[in-house]
Amino acid sequence: MRLDKFLKVSRIIKRRTLAKEVADQGRILINDKVAKSSSNLMNGDTVEIRFGNKTLVIKVEQLLDTTKKEDAERMYSIVEEKYVHDFRE
Repeated sequence: MRLDKFLKVSRIIKRRTLAKEVADQGRILINDKVAKSSSNLMNGDTVEIRFGNKTLVIKVEQLLDTTKKEDAERMYSIVEEKYVHDFRE
């Protein structure tokens, strides 16, 4: 499954176009390698997504073409959630 589709279906990122933009900016890693929006995901892959002040590391559990909102979280498990604090004064 394509990375951008996985991020939308799993509801990690709400829109596929936004998922594509984030990936094309080099802010997503799959198994520690920079990913493109068209990168292929497999069960067991580790995905690291850098948002503004937050980095989310997930493990792909299931690949589903469609899902209901309440089932979306079963597609992945959170490995780590890191926050970057801005200490500028």
